[in-house]
Amino acid sequence: MKKFIQNAITNKAKKLLADHKPLVIAVAGSVGKTSARNAIASVLSAKFSVGTTIKNYNNEFGVPLTILGAESPGKSIFGWLKVLCSRPKAIPEIFVLEYGIDHPGDMQQLCDIVAPDIAVMTRISYVHAEHFRSMEELAEEKAIVLEHAKQLVVLNGDDTRVLGLEGHVHTPMLTYGFSSTAQIQASNYQLETREDFFFKPGDYFSTIRANVTTQDGDQIDLELQNMLGTHSVSALLPAIAIAKHLGLSREQILEKLSTTQFEPGRMNPMPGIKGSLIIDSSYNAAPASVIAALNVLEEFHPSESARRIAVLGHMAELGQYSEQEHHLIGLKVGEVGVDLLVTVGELARDIRRGAIEAGMPEEHTQHFDSPLDAGRWLDREIRKGDIVLVKGSQSARTEKIVKDVMAEPLRAPELLVRQSTYWTGS
Repeated sequence: MKKFIQNAITNKAKKLLADHKPLVIAVAGSVGKTSARNAIASVLSAKFSVGTTIKNYNNEFGVPLTILGAESPGKSIFGWLKVLCSRPKAIPEIFVLEYGIDHPGDMQQLCDIVAPDIAVMTRISYVHAEHFRSMEELAEEKAIVLEHAKQLVVLNGDDTRVLGLEGHVHTPMLTYGFSSTAQIQASNYQLETREDFFFKPGDYFSTIRANVTTQDGDQIDLELQNMLGTHSVSALLPAIAIAKHLGLSREQILEKLSTTQFEPGRMNPMPGIKGSLIIDSSYNAAPASVIAALNVLEEFHPSESARRIAVLGHMAELGQYSEQEHHLIGLKVGEVGVDLLVTVGELARDIRRGAIEAGMPEEHTQHFDSPLDAGRWLDREIRKGDIVLVKGSQSARTEKIVKDVMAEPLRAPELLVRQSTYWTGS
């Protein structure tokens, strides 16, 4: 029955695409897909009607459901029949879709559903490596989407693995990043943080600034409140590249960039208890994204009595690389000047071991088996001005920790990931 439903919604989605011929943009990579996809969809909406991935619908079921404008009815046969019999209300001019993979063959299957006109590759990391024999095999699987792109490929020029896939590109290509060789180049990045380090609801917490030079030599100055890190700037660059390619003006691009928002759990700053600041990155975790998050934490300079606190759940789906990558994250913790490390989950013990090996005093580390225990402990320990990074893979459920220490827990359904009854059980 599952295969029948998959074939049925795929065929319906293909027919819709053939009839209406929207432009299709596929965003692939190990980390940063959702942020880049949101930015692209937001900026392009200044000129076009845009449809984009629903929730995290980035697999062989999710992609056709997004095209059909329908949410998954789960195990309801009648719900699936309703999806198959219903007609989409309106077909957008552009679809911006995420393409996610877990196993060999997944990317080809997605490209068989819809081969993109434009393909974006963000970053390649060890996440989803569990079912691949090597990182090279994982990268080659992701590269299939580049081979299918019909109009343009946009590559992250700061990632050597991504640049190594250039041989798979058969269309015009653009690179983006902070690298001096990137065609859409960001420079002069600055993070400005609050000076008083007492954070309360309604405040602004930070401002990032950067200058962007586009492929046609135009200069765009970014000033974005409550965004954090160079990776946030990086997520905006493919949106700028594609917008320029599709003829949007500088004014249209700037207008939409200033209103672009990332989804919950993606390095979102929010007020915490006792005047602390929580950096909520609880959606997921891969080695590259954890390192990027720790780099952001290092950019904060708390007042004398406050601390940088890293709360790190385990990273899933790393396969043979799991122990190695958790240990390397621990070494990074020791490098960036974290004052207090809290690890959650059995695999995360290797993060703690790595941090101690890097010189972090053992008494400045704590380990918990569950996010609930970690949240209760932090609730007692956090103090005014602390900067608290919370990050972990989906299965680590670190959003439960954020809920314990956020200043406005009643807003959890609005601000946090995985708050539906499916996840909370309530």
